[in-house]
Amino acid sequence: MDRFSLLFLLLSSLVASDVATYVVSDVKSDEDPLIRQVVPDGGVEGESDDHLLNAEHHFTLFKSKYGKTYATQEEHDYRMGVFKTNLIRAKRNGLLDPSAVHGVTKFSDLTPSEFRQQFLGLKPFKLPADAQKAPILPTDNLPEDFDWRDHGAVTGVKDQGSCGSCWSFSAVGALEGAHYFRQGSSIFLHCLCLCNSGALGCNGGLMTSAFEYTLKTGGVEREEDYPYTGNDRGPCKFDKTKIAASVANFSVISVDEDQIAANLVKHGPLAVGINAAFMQTYMGGVSCPYICFRSLDHGVLLVGYGAEGYAPIRFKNKPYWIIKNSWGANWGEDGYYRICRGRNVCGVDSMVSSVGALHTKSQ
Repeated sequence: MDRFSLLFLLLSSLVASDVATYVVSDVKSDEDPLIRQVVPDGGVEGESDDHLLNAEHHFTLFKSKYGKTYATQEEHDYRMGVFKTNLIRAKRNGLLDPSAVHGVTKFSDLTPSEFRQQFLGLKPFKLPADAQKAPILPTDNLPEDFDWRDHGAVTGVKDQGSCGSCWSFSAVGALEGAHYFRQGSSIFLHCLCLCNSGALGCNGGLMTSAFEYTLKTGGVEREEDYPYTGNDRGPCKFDKTKIAASVANFSVISVDEDQIAANLVKHGPLAVGINAAFMQTYMGGVSCPYICFRSLDHGVLLVGYGAEGYAPIRFKNKPYWIIKNSWGANWGEDGYYRICRGRNVCGVDSMVSSVGALHTKSQ
């Protein structure tokens, strides 16, 4: 047996032994309901002493890096306790998702329920009976790797703030990509969360309802003409005379990864729903968790796919999707998230839609 085979067997046995010593526990009221937490046989307290060593120091660094301040000492102490709990949670996620890096993020002082309420806004999905389904495309000549960022079709990463408007940013990202696909130039379009009567603004919505809204109103303005404020308070100030792009139609893509890839390459970036159970602690790498429910709670933008560099010792070159998020460039991989392909991980293939045609107006 050669050295590589021995190394592979050793690493596999170590990972297997780590996972085997963990058992599934009941979900507590404030834990993530989308994934059962994995804890040691001895309970959380058994691992906390070593893992939380110097936690106060890390909390100080966290506050400095992300500009965190708290109104009272009581609030400060409470957030430090949440931070410590999230250190343990990040370690657990790392065991469940070893090909990604999990640790301290700008959300590390939020409980899972606070995180869901403030940053996840995708509502339960029910496909309309009259929804147009995307036609089947040929898949035999797809490139091995593809990224719309390399072609200039993807605008800069945006930050939705503490507003559950992810669905709107997902839809707008698809519209921006369709504009590039038609015009050959990029454009920043306005977030649809404030004026869309078919959604609940910061309390959530659906990408398909955003597309339907643009069909009814005639289009969407540029971001510079209607800036995003991060809240849904105040009246809608939509101005039809400033419409920059309008949707002629949109379609829903089947739960088939080859068809998703074909539509991505042929039609531009796609609006996608995902289960964000591992995203609060995600720092980088390819997320491919052993356990992740497929119930969807977050809207994102699919911009590409690849395989190179995916944990080659353990998994060789396993393919992944490239996801643009809306939590700012100081999250994940400069605002992006990679998740493995092949088995509808975290429901990423379950809710995919494309802008089939786009009308644009010169300004």
